[in-house]
Amino acid sequence: MRWSGAVGRDPLPREALAVKTSGLFLLTALAEIIGCYLPYLWLKQGRSAWLLLPAALSLAAFAWLLTLHGTAAGRVYAAYGGVYVATALAWLWAVDGIRPTPWDVAGAAVALLGMGIIMFQPR
Repeated sequence: MRWSGAVGRDPLPREALAVKTSGLFLLTALAEIIGCYLPYLWLKQGRSAWLLLPAALSLAAFAWLLTLHGTAAGRVYAAYGGVYVATALAWLWAVDGIRPTPWDVAGAAVALLGMGIIMFQPR
């Protein structure tokens, strides 16, 4: 199944496509963050090296999820960056217990705006 970020080529209405694309980006960001956070726990906090196994699986899922978009890979990677920034800040708050600053939130909003412009431009 290929998910398309190209509005003109997807049979879904524009709003449904935006939800689908954003949801896929969120899953992708979580897979990448988990895949990087687990080795961090092993290296920095002395947790079990067995965490590397789910980390590798999570990073493999991350790479696979990026292939599900039907638009050009470079465009997907550029737009995904905006969602990653916002998701990483949510992770900072939820997992690390550090509340993002207003500057963090403003930066994430700008990044998400950029993602929207890139992915939902008229084609």
